[in-house]
Amino acid sequence: MEKKYQKHTFSTKQFNELYFYNKNDLGVTYSKEHTQFKVWAPIADKVAVKLYEEGLGDNLIKKISMYKGVAGTWELIVEEDLNEVYYTYEVTIGDTVNETIDPYAKAAGANGIRGMILDLNRTNPKGWAEDKKPEFKEDTDAIIYELHVRDLSMNSDSGIKHKGKFLGVAEPNTVSSSGLTSGMDHMKELGITHVHLLPVFDYHTVDETQLQTPQFNWGYDPKNYNLPEGSYSTDPFHGDVRVKEFKQMVKALHDNGIRVIMDVVYNHTFANEESSFHKIVPEYYHRVVDGKFSDGSACGNETASERAMVRKFIVDSVVYWATEYHIDGFRFDLMALHDIETMNAVREAIDEINPTILLYGEGWTGSDSILPKEKQALKAHTYKLNRVGAFSDDMRDAIKGSVFEGEDTGFVSGKAGLEETIKFGVVASTSHPQVKDHIAWTHNPGQCINYTSVHDNFTLWDKLAMSCKDATKEQRIRMNKLSAAIILTSQGVPLFQAGEEILRSKPVEGQEGMYDHNSYVSSDSVNAIRWSNKKKYYSVYEYYRGLIAFRKEHPALRMRTEADIKEHLVFLEDLPEQVVAYTIKGNSNEEEAKEIYVIFNASNKKVKMPLGNETWNVYVNADNAGTTVLSVEDKETVVVDEISAMVLIKQ
Repeated sequence: MEKKYQKHTFSTKQFNELYFYNKNDLGVTYSKEHTQFKVWAPIADKVAVKLYEEGLGDNLIKKISMYKGVAGTWELIVEEDLNEVYYTYEVTIGDTVNETIDPYAKAAGANGIRGMILDLNRTNPKGWAEDKKPEFKEDTDAIIYELHVRDLSMNSDSGIKHKGKFLGVAEPNTVSSSGLTSGMDHMKELGITHVHLLPVFDYHTVDETQLQTPQFNWGYDPKNYNLPEGSYSTDPFHGDVRVKEFKQMVKALHDNGIRVIMDVVYNHTFANEESSFHKIVPEYYHRVVDGKFSDGSACGNETASERAMVRKFIVDSVVYWATEYHIDGFRFDLMALHDIETMNAVREAIDEINPTILLYGEGWTGSDSILPKEKQALKAHTYKLNRVGAFSDDMRDAIKGSVFEGEDTGFVSGKAGLEETIKFGVVASTSHPQVKDHIAWTHNPGQCINYTSVHDNFTLWDKLAMSCKDATKEQRIRMNKLSAAIILTSQGVPLFQAGEEILRSKPVEGQEGMYDHNSYVSSDSVNAIRWSNKKKYYSVYEYYRGLIAFRKEHPALRMRTEADIKEHLVFLEDLPEQVVAYTIKGNSNEEEAKEIYVIFNASNKKVKMPLGNETWNVYVNADNAGTTVLSVEDKETVVVDEISAMVLIKQ
């Protein structure tokens, strides 16, 4: 099948040379005087633009034929002011006539059926031209918070007015009934640098005409890649509203010191034959053999990033979000379905805009793909990528146990023999002489995304409940804190799921002791962050907040190169089982502290650790974390409590 695919007409060098279009004007180019339409449809016999008064309904204004341009394009210029007029393309290929939205559409009506011509300058919020990205220098300075738009605000106790909306994410001065901060102010108070938003482009599965009926989806079912999701706006019927409100959200987050990362899903489309791609150029944008879609996404299809115009679409789309919406980072879903060349092309294009924009993704596929393994942007190929990071499932599963086995335990929950994998995560999956049995998959710590929980699988708290049924609640809280300490003191880039800091849980409704591990279509009652947990588990929240503050204060925890990590980070040898400890010294990465000493004790016993008759200040222990000295230790040894972390700095 793979060889047959490579021989497809669309995969040939001749087709690419004949039909590659390299200009940046596909879609609609608007001015008050005229509007230009341009679509790439190299095998079409006829193409027309259909103009409509509204995004839905029987309200055709007129149909205008397009004319053939260069390299497979079709063009049309209409000498009118078409601002806020809706449009589609009618594409004729042989006896087949398809009407579809423009894949490059920048706005749309409800449910993304018709594109909307829009004067984008009129969608800019006040101060947009002066919008500044919060200060951020190195990839390893990032602390990422993964969030679904609805989850932040839908709980009745969120104190947020614009529930489930972009404006809810941007709403200031919100508190729960306990008087504690919620929403954006909570994120700011916590100290994260980036909020990673689950899909916020226009996706398929929420009916925007029926928003009075509660609907939920994570959004990994793309419909229109270059415009915001309508259900998160206050009015999905008028295409300009979602654009305006998305920009307001970004501006508010920037004003509060938080950068914005988009979760992008270019690896597949929700629809196969009914996708706009397929209706305009059947089989080009997807990997198809003999009419059968390759399904490396496990969602029905996969896109063909290695083809020139698909690669161009992905690059164009990312550049558009980065420029028009001031987006600060992109997380690529099932990134290994994209080829290495495409991911490096994205990095190159983004660097021309702003090199501080983060790029990372899932270094795996959802199923078998016909893209050759050697071309896939797999985690194992991260070293071939230019500043494109990957999630460390090594660290994730070592800390809490396999995500595919609910009752499997990990380092923090008592499993022995995982010390080397924890050490591998500590050095950000780079090469280190003291780490055994692991092969580095990157030589740049900024490419390693260390995490314990995201939207997929059980929340961390639920995983601990499932795998440690005999543990007390206090013991599980200690495990949760230890997990946070590992992630937030390791090299690389830490990321955690929104609500992990207040022991977020997704209990299955009506089933005591059962938890939802795949809540992509579950109700808000399952998915929404319970803000009452913040008061209930305030000590856990303060622990996360303290760890974040400590990480920010100490650049030695954020070293930029593999060479620095090798030189300055030294693991202690001959330790008891389930204990990992290391020191960092030598003013690494402009660190002012003489020496930092980090200890993870996952055993159920207290352990004595050597201090070398030096005087040390303790900043993190079993109960507290932060930038204030908790105690001073000046004996030969220090006692580290069971299931806990300790971090000390030499006086």
